[in-house]
Amino acid sequence: MNALLWSWSLTGLFLLSILANGVMSSDEMDLFNNFKGANMFQKQDDGADVLMVGLTLVQTAAAEGAVCLDGSVPGYHLYRGYGSGANNWIIQLQGGAWCDSIEDCQNRKRSRVGSSTLMETPIEFKGILSNKAAENPDFYNWNKAVVRYCDGASFSGDSENKTAQLQFRGKRIFLAVMEDLMAKGMCHAKQALLSGCSSGGLASILRCDDFSSLFPPTTKVKCMSDAGFFLDAVDISGARSLRRMYSGVVNTQGLQNMLPSTCTNHLDPTSCFFPQNIINQVKTPLFILNSAFDSWQIENSIAPPSADPSGSWHNCSSSFTCNASQMQFMEGFRMSMLDALKTFSMSNKNGMFIISRWAHCLAQRKDTWFPGNSQPGEDKGIAVVVGDWYFERAKK
Repeated sequence: MNALLWSWSLTGLFLLSILANGVMSSDEMDLFNNFKGANMFQKQDDGADVLMVGLTLVQTAAAEGAVCLDGSVPGYHLYRGYGSGANNWIIQLQGGAWCDSIEDCQNRKRSRVGSSTLMETPIEFKGILSNKAAENPDFYNWNKAVVRYCDGASFSGDSENKTAQLQFRGKRIFLAVMEDLMAKGMCHAKQALLSGCSSGGLASILRCDDFSSLFPPTTKVKCMSDAGFFLDAVDISGARSLRRMYSGVVNTQGLQNMLPSTCTNHLDPTSCFFPQNIINQVKTPLFILNSAFDSWQIENSIAPPSADPSGSWHNCSSSFTCNASQMQFMEGFRMSMLDALKTFSMSNKNGMFIISRWAHCLAQRKDTWFPGNSQPGEDKGIAVVVGDWYFERAKK
Protein backbone atom coordinates (compact mmCIF):
# COMPACT_ATOMS: atom_id res chain seq x y z
CA MET A 1 0.00 0.00 0.00
CA ASN A 2 1.17 3.48 -0.79
CA ALA A 3 1.67 5.91 2.05
CA LEU A 4 1.43 9.64 1.58
CA LEU A 5 3.66 11.73 3.76
CA TRP A 6 2.97 15.43 4.06
CA SER A 7 5.31 17.95 5.58
CA TRP A 8 5.50 21.71 5.63
CA SER A 9 8.73 23.49 4.78
CA LEU A 10 9.80 27.06 4.19
CA THR A 11 9.41 26.48 0.47
CA GLY A 12 5.99 24.91 0.35
CA LEU A 13 4.10 21.69 0.76
CA PHE A 14 5.81 18.45 -0.20
CA LEU A 15 4.00 15.35 -1.35
CA LEU A 16 6.06 12.20 -1.11
CA SER A 17 4.59 8.94 -2.35
CA ILE A 18 6.37 6.00 -0.78
CA LEU A 19 5.90 2.83 -2.80
CA ALA A 20 6.10 -0.71 -1.54
CA ASN A 21 9.66 -1.32 -2.77
CA GLY A 22 10.93 2.24 -2.88
CA VAL A 23 10.28 5.82 -2.05
CA MET A 24 8.76 7.69 -3.72
CA SER A 25 21.32 28.32 -12.95
CA SER A 26 24.60 27.52 -13.91
CA ASP A 27 27.41 29.51 -12.27
CA GLU A 28 29.26 31.92 -14.44
CA MET A 29 32.28 30.39 -16.12
CA ASP A 30 34.80 30.98 -18.88
CA LEU A 31 34.21 28.71 -21.84
CA PHE A 32 37.24 26.76 -22.98
CA ASN A 33 36.15 26.23 -26.59
CA ASN A 34 39.23 24.24 -27.53
CA PHE A 35 38.84 21.90 -24.57
CA LYS A 36 37.52 18.52 -25.79
CA GLY A 37 36.75 15.21 -24.13
CA ALA A 38 38.55 15.66 -20.80
CA ASN A 39 37.75 16.60 -17.20
CA MET A 40 38.84 19.56 -15.12
CA PHE A 41 37.65 21.49 -12.07
CA GLN A 42 36.55 25.09 -11.65
CA LYS A 43 35.77 27.18 -8.59
CA GLN A 44 32.14 28.01 -7.85
CA ASP A 45 30.98 31.20 -6.22
CA ASP A 46 31.08 29.42 -2.85
CA GLY A 47 34.72 28.44 -3.43
CA ALA A 48 34.01 24.75 -4.00
CA ASP A 49 35.40 22.93 -7.01
CA VAL A 50 32.89 21.88 -9.66
CA LEU A 51 33.62 19.14 -12.15
CA MET A 52 33.89 20.32 -15.76
CA VAL A 53 33.60 17.73 -18.54
CA GLY A 54 34.54 18.17 -22.18
CA LEU A 55 32.57 17.32 -25.32
CA THR A 56 32.96 14.11 -27.33
CA LEU A 57 31.55 14.10 -30.87
CA VAL A 58 30.21 10.88 -32.37
CA GLN A 59 31.83 11.11 -35.80
CA THR A 60 30.51 7.71 -36.92
CA ALA A 61 26.91 8.91 -36.44
CA ALA A 62 26.93 10.80 -39.74
CA ALA A 63 27.04 7.57 -41.71
CA GLU A 64 23.93 6.41 -39.86
CA GLY A 65 22.07 9.66 -40.54
CA ALA A 66 22.05 10.39 -36.80
CA VAL A 67 22.63 14.14 -37.02
CA CYS A 68 21.51 17.41 -35.46
CA LEU A 69 19.03 19.78 -37.09
CA ASP A 70 21.80 21.34 -39.19
CA GLY A 71 23.37 18.01 -40.19
CA SER A 72 26.28 18.15 -37.72
CA VAL A 73 27.17 15.06 -35.69
CA PRO A 74 25.80 14.63 -32.15
CA GLY A 75 27.86 14.75 -28.98
CA TYR A 76 28.01 13.90 -25.30
CA HIS A 77 30.06 14.64 -22.18
CA LEU A 78 31.46 11.56 -20.44
CA TYR A 79 32.90 11.26 -16.94
CA ARG A 80 34.41 7.88 -16.16
CA GLY A 81 33.31 6.07 -13.02
CA TYR A 82 35.68 4.32 -10.65
CA GLY A 83 35.82 1.93 -7.72
CA SER A 84 32.45 0.43 -6.83
CA GLY A 85 30.83 2.58 -9.53
CA ALA A 86 33.07 1.51 -12.40
CA ASN A 87 30.34 -0.65 -13.95
CA ASN A 88 27.39 1.60 -13.15
CA TRP A 89 26.06 4.25 -15.55
CA ILE A 90 23.89 7.37 -15.51
CA ILE A 91 22.79 8.74 -18.88
CA GLN A 92 21.40 12.27 -18.72
CA LEU A 93 19.39 13.55 -21.70
CA GLN A 94 19.78 17.31 -21.97
CA GLY A 95 16.72 19.54 -22.21
CA GLY A 96 16.01 22.76 -24.03
CA ALA A 97 12.34 23.03 -25.14
CA TRP A 98 11.28 22.19 -28.70
CA CYS A 99 10.86 23.72 -32.14
CA ASP A 100 7.28 23.70 -33.42
CA SER A 101 7.54 25.09 -36.94
CA ILE A 102 9.94 25.07 -39.87
CA GLU A 103 10.93 28.67 -39.13
CA ASP A 104 11.46 27.88 -35.46
CA CYS A 105 13.61 24.84 -36.29
CA GLN A 106 15.64 26.85 -38.81
CA ASN A 107 16.39 29.39 -36.11
CA ARG A 108 17.18 26.62 -33.67
CA LYS A 109 19.72 24.95 -35.96
CA ARG A 110 21.83 28.08 -35.64
CA SER A 111 22.17 27.57 -31.87
CA ARG A 112 23.78 25.13 -29.42
CA VAL A 113 20.51 23.14 -29.28
CA GLY A 114 20.51 22.61 -33.03
CA SER A 115 24.15 22.23 -34.00
CA SER A 116 27.12 20.56 -32.35
CA THR A 117 29.38 23.17 -33.96
CA LEU A 118 27.92 25.72 -31.52
CA MET A 119 27.84 23.61 -28.35
CA GLU A 120 29.75 25.04 -25.40
CA THR A 121 32.41 22.90 -23.77
CA PRO A 122 33.24 21.98 -21.09
CA ILE A 123 30.03 21.87 -19.05
CA GLU A 124 29.43 21.59 -15.31
CA PHE A 125 28.52 18.27 -13.67
CA LYS A 126 26.53 19.02 -10.50
CA GLY A 127 23.75 17.45 -8.49
CA ILE A 128 23.19 13.87 -9.62
CA LEU A 129 26.23 14.31 -11.89
CA SER A 130 28.58 15.40 -9.10
CA ASN A 131 31.64 13.27 -8.36
CA LYS A 132 31.63 14.16 -4.66
CA ALA A 133 30.30 11.62 -2.18
CA ALA A 134 29.27 14.42 0.20
CA GLU A 135 27.01 15.92 -2.48
CA ASN A 136 25.90 12.80 -4.36
CA PRO A 137 26.28 9.80 -2.02
CA ASP A 138 24.71 7.10 -4.18
CA PHE A 139 25.98 7.99 -7.65
CA TYR A 140 29.18 10.02 -7.16
CA ASN A 141 31.54 7.38 -8.61
CA TRP A 142 29.30 6.14 -11.44
CA ASN A 143 30.04 6.66 -15.11
CA LYS A 144 28.02 9.70 -16.19
CA ALA A 145 27.20 10.89 -19.68
CA VAL A 146 25.23 13.98 -20.66
CA VAL A 147 23.78 13.57 -24.15
CA ARG A 148 23.50 16.92 -25.90
CA TYR A 149 20.09 17.88 -27.26
CA CYS A 150 20.10 19.10 -30.85
CA ASP A 151 16.99 17.68 -32.59
CA GLY A 152 14.20 19.82 -31.13
CA ALA A 153 11.73 16.99 -30.46
CA SER A 154 12.88 15.18 -27.30
CA PHE A 155 15.01 12.60 -29.15
CA SER A 156 11.94 11.32 -31.01
CA GLY A 157 12.04 12.21 -34.72
CA ASP A 158 13.25 10.32 -37.77
CA SER A 159 12.55 12.40 -40.87
CA GLU A 160 13.91 15.37 -42.80
CA ASN A 161 12.80 18.45 -44.69
CA LYS A 162 15.13 18.76 -47.65
CA THR A 163 13.65 22.05 -48.80
CA ALA A 164 14.32 23.67 -45.43
CA GLN A 165 17.62 21.78 -45.02
CA LEU A 166 16.52 20.36 -41.69
CA GLN A 167 17.24 16.95 -40.21
CA PHE A 168 14.77 15.59 -37.65
CA ARG A 169 16.77 12.62 -36.37
CA GLY A 170 16.34 12.63 -32.60
CA LYS A 171 15.73 8.92 -32.17
CA ARG A 172 18.69 8.06 -34.39
CA ILE A 173 20.85 10.39 -32.30
CA PHE A 174 19.79 8.60 -29.12
CA LEU A 175 20.56 5.18 -30.58
CA ALA A 176 23.89 6.27 -32.10
CA VAL A 177 25.11 7.78 -28.83
CA MET A 178 24.00 4.70 -26.91
CA GLU A 179 25.91 2.50 -29.38
CA ASP A 180 29.03 4.60 -28.86
CA LEU A 181 28.72 4.40 -25.08
CA MET A 182 28.07 0.65 -25.17
CA ALA A 183 31.37 0.29 -27.03
CA LYS A 184 33.05 2.34 -24.29
CA GLY A 185 32.01 -0.01 -21.52
CA MET A 186 28.32 0.56 -20.89
CA CYS A 187 27.65 -2.93 -22.28
CA HIS A 188 29.15 -4.25 -19.02
CA ALA A 189 26.87 -2.17 -16.81
CA LYS A 190 25.56 -3.82 -13.67
CA GLN A 191 23.28 -0.87 -12.91
CA ALA A 192 22.03 1.89 -15.20
CA LEU A 193 19.80 4.93 -14.88
CA LEU A 194 18.42 6.96 -17.78
CA SER A 195 17.52 10.46 -16.66
CA GLY A 196 16.72 13.78 -18.26
CA CYS A 197 15.69 17.33 -17.45
CA SER A 198 12.76 19.25 -18.96
CA SER A 199 12.35 18.22 -22.63
CA GLY A 200 15.08 15.71 -21.80
CA GLY A 201 12.84 14.51 -18.98
CA LEU A 202 10.10 13.88 -21.52
CA ALA A 203 12.69 12.06 -23.64
CA SER A 204 13.68 9.86 -20.71
CA ILE A 205 10.07 8.65 -20.62
CA LEU A 206 9.79 8.19 -24.39
CA ARG A 207 13.14 6.37 -24.67
CA CYS A 208 12.99 4.50 -21.35
CA ASP A 209 12.09 1.06 -22.71
CA ASP A 210 14.48 1.53 -25.65
CA PHE A 211 17.25 2.14 -23.11
CA SER A 212 16.30 -0.90 -21.06
CA SER A 213 16.34 -3.12 -24.17
CA LEU A 214 20.07 -2.47 -24.59
CA PHE A 215 20.94 -4.51 -21.52
CA PRO A 216 20.60 -8.14 -20.41
CA PRO A 217 17.99 -8.99 -17.75
CA THR A 218 20.75 -9.18 -15.14
CA THR A 219 21.37 -5.42 -15.37
CA LYS A 220 19.28 -3.24 -13.07
CA VAL A 221 17.83 -0.56 -15.36
CA LYS A 222 15.55 2.28 -14.28
CA CYS A 223 14.58 5.71 -15.61
CA MET A 224 13.89 9.11 -14.08
CA SER A 225 12.11 12.12 -15.54
CA ASP A 226 13.14 15.42 -13.93
CA ALA A 227 10.73 18.29 -14.71
CA GLY A 228 9.51 16.37 -17.74
CA PHE A 229 5.91 15.78 -16.66
CA PHE A 230 4.28 18.36 -18.94
CA LEU A 231 0.51 18.51 -18.50
CA ASP A 232 -2.09 18.96 -21.22
CA ALA A 233 -3.48 21.87 -19.25
CA VAL A 234 -5.93 24.70 -19.88
CA ASP A 235 -4.29 28.13 -19.66
CA ILE A 236 -5.71 31.24 -18.03
CA SER A 237 -7.50 32.25 -21.26
CA GLY A 238 -9.23 28.87 -21.59
CA ALA A 239 -7.00 27.70 -24.42
CA ARG A 240 -4.40 24.91 -24.43
CA SER A 241 -1.14 26.67 -25.24
CA LEU A 242 1.14 23.68 -24.71
CA ARG A 243 -1.09 21.41 -26.81
CA ARG A 244 -0.82 23.93 -29.63
CA MET A 245 2.97 23.87 -29.31
CA TYR A 246 3.12 20.09 -29.15
CA SER A 247 0.88 19.80 -32.20
CA GLY A 248 3.41 21.93 -34.05
CA VAL A 249 6.30 19.72 -32.93
CA VAL A 250 4.50 16.51 -33.92
CA ASN A 251 3.46 17.81 -37.35
CA THR A 252 6.71 19.62 -38.16
CA GLN A 253 8.88 16.62 -37.40
CA GLY A 254 6.42 13.94 -38.52
CA LEU A 255 6.26 12.16 -35.18
CA GLN A 256 2.93 10.47 -35.87
CA ASN A 257 4.54 7.05 -36.33
CA MET A 258 7.35 7.58 -33.82
CA LEU A 259 5.28 7.81 -30.66
CA PRO A 260 4.25 4.78 -28.54
CA SER A 261 1.71 2.66 -30.41
CA THR A 262 0.15 1.73 -27.06
CA CYS A 263 -1.01 5.35 -27.00
CA THR A 264 -1.56 6.18 -30.68
CA ASN A 265 -3.83 3.17 -31.13
CA HIS A 266 -6.51 5.05 -29.20
CA LEU A 267 -5.41 8.70 -28.95
CA ASP A 268 -4.26 11.34 -31.44
CA PRO A 269 -0.47 11.75 -31.86
CA THR A 270 -0.33 15.11 -30.10
CA SER A 271 -1.93 13.60 -27.00
CA CYS A 272 0.74 10.88 -27.11
CA PHE A 273 3.50 13.47 -26.73
CA PHE A 274 2.11 14.28 -23.28
CA PRO A 275 3.60 12.12 -20.49
CA GLN A 276 0.27 11.67 -18.71
CA ASN A 277 -0.90 9.53 -21.63
CA ILE A 278 2.16 7.29 -21.92
CA ILE A 279 3.70 6.75 -18.46
CA ASN A 280 1.37 3.92 -17.53
CA GLN A 281 2.55 1.90 -20.53
CA VAL A 282 6.28 2.21 -19.74
CA LYS A 283 7.49 -1.26 -18.72
CA THR A 284 10.79 -0.18 -17.13
CA PRO A 285 10.69 1.19 -13.55
CA LEU A 286 10.22 4.95 -13.76
CA PHE A 287 10.56 7.81 -11.28
CA ILE A 288 8.76 11.13 -11.78
CA LEU A 289 10.51 14.10 -10.14
CA ASN A 290 8.60 17.33 -10.67
CA SER A 291 7.30 20.50 -9.12
CA ALA A 292 3.54 20.88 -9.02
CA PHE A 293 4.28 24.57 -9.59
CA ASP A 294 6.80 23.98 -12.37
CA SER A 295 8.16 27.39 -13.32
CA TRP A 296 8.51 26.60 -17.04
CA GLN A 297 4.95 25.33 -17.30
CA ILE A 298 3.58 28.31 -15.40
CA GLU A 299 5.34 30.75 -17.74
CA ASN A 300 4.76 28.90 -21.00
CA SER A 301 1.67 26.74 -20.55
CA ILE A 302 -0.49 28.23 -17.78
CA ALA A 303 0.10 31.97 -18.24
CA PRO A 304 2.07 32.55 -21.46
CA PRO A 305 2.09 36.09 -22.87
CA SER A 306 -0.39 35.06 -25.57
CA ALA A 307 -2.92 34.21 -22.86
CA ASP A 308 -2.10 37.26 -20.72
CA PRO A 309 -2.10 40.34 -23.01
CA SER A 310 -2.72 42.68 -20.08
CA GLY A 311 0.29 41.33 -18.19
CA SER A 312 -1.76 40.80 -15.02
CA TRP A 313 -0.13 37.41 -14.47
CA HIS A 314 3.44 38.55 -15.08
CA ASN A 315 4.54 38.66 -11.44
CA CYS A 316 2.91 35.33 -10.71
CA SER A 317 4.33 33.51 -13.75
CA SER A 318 7.82 35.02 -13.63
CA SER A 319 8.51 35.07 -9.88
CA PHE A 320 5.64 33.17 -8.25
CA THR A 321 4.34 36.34 -6.60
CA CYS A 322 0.65 35.56 -6.95
CA ASN A 323 -2.60 36.97 -5.57
CA ALA A 324 -5.31 34.81 -4.02
CA SER A 325 -7.25 34.12 -7.23
CA GLN A 326 -4.07 33.28 -9.10
CA MET A 327 -3.01 30.88 -6.36
CA GLN A 328 -6.41 29.24 -6.57
CA PHE A 329 -5.86 28.67 -10.30
CA MET A 330 -2.39 27.32 -9.57
CA GLU A 331 -3.79 24.97 -6.95
CA GLY A 332 -6.09 23.57 -9.63
CA PHE A 333 -3.04 22.90 -11.79
CA ARG A 334 -1.30 21.16 -8.90
CA MET A 335 -4.29 18.92 -8.27
CA SER A 336 -4.50 18.09 -11.99
CA MET A 337 -0.89 16.93 -11.91
CA LEU A 338 -1.48 14.73 -8.86
CA ASP A 339 -4.64 13.27 -10.42
CA ALA A 340 -2.74 12.46 -13.62
CA LEU A 341 -0.21 10.48 -11.55
CA LYS A 342 -2.65 8.43 -9.48
CA THR A 343 -2.63 5.28 -11.61
CA PHE A 344 1.12 5.54 -12.16
CA SER A 345 1.78 5.73 -8.42
CA MET A 346 -0.10 2.48 -7.78
CA SER A 347 2.61 0.41 -9.47
CA ASN A 348 5.18 -0.91 -7.00
CA LYS A 349 8.02 -0.53 -9.50
CA ASN A 350 7.49 3.21 -9.96
CA GLY A 351 8.31 6.20 -7.77
CA MET A 352 7.48 9.89 -7.60
CA PHE A 353 8.48 12.99 -5.71
CA ILE A 354 6.26 16.02 -6.36
CA ILE A 355 7.19 19.26 -4.64
CA SER A 356 5.39 22.59 -4.49
CA ARG A 357 8.44 24.79 -4.94
CA TRP A 358 8.51 27.22 -7.87
CA ALA A 359 11.27 25.46 -9.79
CA HIS A 360 12.17 23.65 -12.97
CA CYS A 361 14.74 20.81 -13.02
CA LEU A 362 15.90 19.63 -9.63
CA ALA A 363 18.38 16.78 -9.98
CA GLN A 364 21.22 18.70 -11.65
CA ARG A 365 21.27 21.52 -9.11
CA LYS A 366 23.45 21.25 -6.03
CA ASP A 367 21.02 23.28 -3.92
CA THR A 368 18.02 21.04 -4.63
CA TRP A 369 19.66 17.62 -5.07
CA PHE A 370 21.98 17.36 -2.07
CA PRO A 371 20.08 16.25 1.06
CA GLY A 372 22.38 18.33 3.27
CA ASN A 373 20.83 21.41 1.68
CA SER A 374 17.26 20.50 2.61
CA GLN A 375 15.27 23.30 4.18
CA PRO A 376 14.28 23.07 7.87
CA GLY A 377 11.25 20.83 8.23
CA GLU A 378 11.88 18.80 5.09
CA ASP A 379 11.94 15.08 5.82
CA LYS A 380 14.40 13.96 3.13
CA GLY A 381 16.43 15.51 0.37
CA ILE A 382 15.77 14.53 -3.23
CA ALA A 383 19.04 12.59 -3.52
CA VAL A 384 18.03 10.30 -0.65
CA VAL A 385 14.50 9.80 -1.98
CA VAL A 386 15.72 8.87 -5.47
CA GLY A 387 18.45 6.63 -4.06
CA ASP A 388 15.98 4.84 -1.79
CA TRP A 389 13.75 4.16 -4.80
CA TYR A 390 16.55 3.07 -7.12
CA PHE A 391 18.20 0.74 -4.63
CA GLU A 392 14.88 -0.37 -3.12
CA ARG A 393 15.91 0.62 0.39
CA ALA A 394 12.54 1.74 1.72
CA LYS A 395 11.11 -0.08 4.71
CA LYS A 396 7.96 -1.98 3.88
